[in-house]
Amino acid sequence: MTSPTLQHIPKNLLLFGLLCLCIFGFGSYKLYTISRENTRLASALASETKAKENFVHENATSLAELSKASTTIATLSSQLSRTSEERDSLANNYQKEKRKNAGFEDQISEISGTVGNLDKLAKTDKELLQKYSKVYFLNEHYIPDKIVDIQKQYIYNADAKKQIHAKVEPHLNAMLDDALKDGVKIWVSSAYRSFAEQGSLKGVYTRSYGSGANTFSADQGYSEHQLGTTLDFTTEGINGGLNGFDNTPAFTWLQKNAHKYGFTLSYPKKNGYYIFEPWHWRFVGIDLATNLHDDGKFFYD
Repeated sequence: MTSPTLQHIPKNLLLFGLLCLCIFGFGSYKLYTISRENTRLASALASETKAKENFVHENATSLAELSKASTTIATLSSQLSRTSEERDSLANNYQKEKRKNAGFEDQISEISGTVGNLDKLAKTDKELLQKYSKVYFLNEHYIPDKIVDIQKQYIYNADAKKQIHAKVEPHLNAMLDDALKDGVKIWVSSAYRSFAEQGSLKGVYTRSYGSGANTFSADQGYSEHQLGTTLDFTTEGINGGLNGFDNTPAFTWLQKNAHKYGFTLSYPKKNGYYIFEPWHWRFVGIDLATNLHDDGKFFYD
């Protein structure tokens, strides 16, 4: 029996075979394609699963750290709350102690002030605050503990030597400097005189004016100039003299400001010792001068 040849196979059967072969080939190809896609998807799935695991692990770590941080924050908040309470308590105690100390300071200040004043009185030259004008006699041997030359720019006649008590000098300089800053020129006309100088000056006035000299010139031993704390001032417009000083800006300025530097007018109008001497100012200390000024009084009141 001979093998059939393609010629002997029916045409329909041949077409069916070819169709089956094509279907088988396509199916194989499709299977291969699907298999490759599955492999790719499996690999992608594995990668994504690994990434997810890593993500979960990392976030789990972060969550743990976050939880730990939250616990730390809660602990610190609790500590801060306790510290704030302690601070408030300490602040209240501090204020209480401060009020107590303020009371102690006031008492100490009062005691210190009293001791300071007593100490000053004990050390101060007792002659400096006496009332000499025909009241208290200054010993002929009295000499201030320290006399210094007044700087030439403060003297009307710069060639003349004028002196003042060393402790008064800085007050005088400050006063004249500040007056000049306000546009007011004030110069020293007369300052410290010794017992002998005062006697000689009174002799000259007596020879010229007779008993009338007693109305404006003190006898030796009764002059404030012998203390070194008293000055006669002059200003521009009166040629270095004294007459008319009360009508000058200099006198007005001294009335308003001299007490700030410790000076007071010795002989105002209607005083019981000498004629009105607007040029004659005595240093008695800032406290006393200010009290006199504020009370509208003068040293010999």
